[in-house]
Amino acid sequence: MALTDPLGDMLTRIRNGQQAKKDSVLSPASKLRANVLEVLRREGYIRGFSEDASDKHPQLRIELKYFEGEPAIKYVARVSKPGRRVYSGSRELPNVRNGLGITIVSTPKGVLSDNEARAQNVGGEVLAEVF
Repeated sequence: MALTDPLGDMLTRIRNGQQAKKDSVLSPASKLRANVLEVLRREGYIRGFSEDASDKHPQLRIELKYFEGEPAIKYVARVSKPGRRVYSGSRELPNVRNGLGITIVSTPKGVLSDNEARAQNVGGEVLAEVF
């Protein structure tokens, strides 16, 4: 069965892995997923990720992060879905929890957090919100 929303699938794997207190989770590899994981790593929501090409299909091993036993990611939600794409200009990017969380945006300059997109004055497709 084909996935209709691969990015949403990866975010769900991260959410489920953290609820189960896993050290790491696996997700099929793609450039978009790797770029989103790079934003999460830069912002401190995951410890890191690596590509695991030992199998026939390459996988991304995502190392989850915890703080005093609690998951670093308390809330993660997909905003732009295959059935309803959501776009935003640089000035209209949403603030998550009054700036405590981040919005992940796919821009012409790559996948960026909302703060990076505002600093570079670019907008794009709002992929997810993380807190």
